[in-house]
Amino acid sequence: MKKIIEILKGKMEEGFEKAGYDAKYGFVSISNRPDLCQYQCNGAMAAAKEYKKAPIQIAGDVVANLQDDSVFEKIEAVNPGFINITVSGAFLAEQAEKMSKEELFGIEKKGQPKTIIIDYGGPNVAKSLHVGHLRPAVVGESVKRICRFMGDKIFGDVHLGDWGLQIGLIITEVKKRQPELPYFDDAFDGEYPEEAPFSIRDLEEIYPYASAYSKEHEDYLKEAQQVTALFQDGHRGYRALWEHILDVSITDLKKNYNKLNVEFDLWKKESDVQEYVPGMVSRLKEDGYAYISEGALVVDVTEEGDKKELPPCIIVKSNGATLYATTDLATIVEREKLFQPDELIYVTDKRQNMHFTQVFRAAKKSGIARPETKLTFIGLGTMNGKDGKPFKTRDGGVLRLQALREEINAEVYRKMKENRDYSEAEAKEISEKVGLAALKYGDLSNQAAKDYIFDIERFASFEGNTGPYILYTIVRIKSLLNKFKENGGEIDENTVLLSPISESETEVYLTLNKFSDAVESAYEDLAPHKICQYIFELSEAFNHFYHETKILAQTDEDRKASYLKLIGLVQRVLEQCIELLGFEAPEKM
Repeated sequence: MKKIIEILKGKMEEGFEKAGYDAKYGFVSISNRPDLCQYQCNGAMAAAKEYKKAPIQIAGDVVANLQDDSVFEKIEAVNPGFINITVSGAFLAEQAEKMSKEELFGIEKKGQPKTIIIDYGGPNVAKSLHVGHLRPAVVGESVKRICRFMGDKIFGDVHLGDWGLQIGLIITEVKKRQPELPYFDDAFDGEYPEEAPFSIRDLEEIYPYASAYSKEHEDYLKEAQQVTALFQDGHRGYRALWEHILDVSITDLKKNYNKLNVEFDLWKKESDVQEYVPGMVSRLKEDGYAYISEGALVVDVTEEGDKKELPPCIIVKSNGATLYATTDLATIVEREKLFQPDELIYVTDKRQNMHFTQVFRAAKKSGIARPETKLTFIGLGTMNGKDGKPFKTRDGGVLRLQALREEINAEVYRKMKENRDYSEAEAKEISEKVGLAALKYGDLSNQAAKDYIFDIERFASFEGNTGPYILYTIVRIKSLLNKFKENGGEIDENTVLLSPISESETEVYLTLNKFSDAVESAYEDLAPHKICQYIFELSEAFNHFYHETKILAQTDEDRKASYLKLIGLVQRVLEQCIELLGFEAPEKM
């Protein structure tokens, strides 16, 4: 389905050609003076130099050829040579009619679908999700949904951290506390227990304690390092404990991600790529990409044109240990082998920009990533408190994500109980959906790279540019349509949309037609905030129309039917958009 701006461009190109000018000057944009017109063409200004004519004369010639076209309500040349365009109501209604019948509301998929892996989780096992995990999960999930909506074959990968010293520290501390467990008996050759000797709550206490203790006791740290080495070398008992850590952690992570409406297609781990590391390191050395510098194995990543020399990418430390760069490169090896992706997208804190620059350049330089594989890093800004510093608990600790969710749900619940009388169960169910929208929209409405202030009162507000306001708009439409049906009305699928008869109705039509541009732009730039901008604009347009128009009290039945079809289309578009953002609307609020 062609967009309005594309149709207008075609008309203007035709008008320029008929007037004897080059069609290239028929470019059209949304008007920067909506009080004067809806769209504008400034091509006459650009053509004046080539044709040595006054811009207003060229504009007048073009307009003369388009005056009778039914697409235009009004088209005029104005000094010094602008062409102002207002489209006809019949044309707007016709475009919305087509949009309502399209599966993707008029979006045309471009080219061949891409195969994409998006890496947007990154939590370590044995820990609960905290506020630092919110942005990667929320932004990554939305980017994944947008790409999938546009037809790409995209796989979301959580990419768990499960291979480093943290595992050795946990095993060491469990051994101190429960030395009688069979995992620590080298003579034990039976079957290990199926049930883990700890819960997720135990692990959440064990790891921070062991980590802090190791910083003050060198002998403890050395023991943990030895345990880590034995575990990585395949120690039977330690591997069995590691499996328990994974099972307990992944069960808890899935539960918490599910409450965020975040779903991963792949639950890959650092440990999955260890088999690729030796061969990769050997090839980097043999092919001359890696060399020894100060005892470490490194790959130079500085390129021609860099303003300053970049630090080399360290593959193996002088003590023989591998790093995140090693496993990230090995992960690219695995992804190339299993998926042959067109693109790899990484979503994490923007402070890791240098790390991914090094990894991407090393991967491209060495051929670990194919030349045609696009490597993309989405660097995220920080979620800060009202003091402008990274969000913390009142005592300065790292806030668990579950606690943050509960806090915003409680705020939404409080606001709902102030205004409406709900049963306890109903209020809880609605507040969870609205709270999730408040949390996600509050994040996604900001550009990914920018820091933002987490303001729970503003995010949970039912007014303004917030998630609850968007949901309230959807629920308002649902309520209107339900009221119509409850009073015996039936929605006629064959209803034809009528030309708008008010400015607010016209604005709804115009805003609906921006859907394709908004989603395509969000897709091209991997920028969910552009969908937030769009649905706020559409919600504002609808609510203005709603307050100005007697929809159910309309006595002209054809007009009423058109209104109902129009607002039904608004509802469907809004629901599609919030699905792309990763939340849903309740039936009532």
